[in-house]
Amino acid sequence: MAGLQDAGARVRAYDPEGMDQARALLSEVTYAADPYDCAEGADALVLVTEWDAFRALDFARLRERMAQPVLVDLRNVYRPQDIQARGFRYVSVGRPEAESTERDASRA
Repeated sequence: MAGLQDAGARVRAYDPEGMDQARALLSEVTYAADPYDCAEGADALVLVTEWDAFRALDFARLRERMAQPVLVDLRNVYRPQDIQARGFRYVSVGRPEAESTERDASRA
């Protein structure tokens, strides 16, 4: 996270179980009340935990709040094609990157 901040990123965070611990460890981070508040104006969402709360997100609601619909899934919680179908660019670890809907549309 420090590398992102050093590069100029503004980091917002939400964790349904670990907010108190995060506040003690991470400086210069804005803490959100919920995932949707966290997504407000975001260029990307980065999923770093596997809590069940993240498995039942309303992706239409997330997407409408974001500046750019990019989801980086560091835990491989989601199926790439499911997230892509919801209009997100999806990046995960150890799997090929799913092409975004926008790139597919530009090839048609």
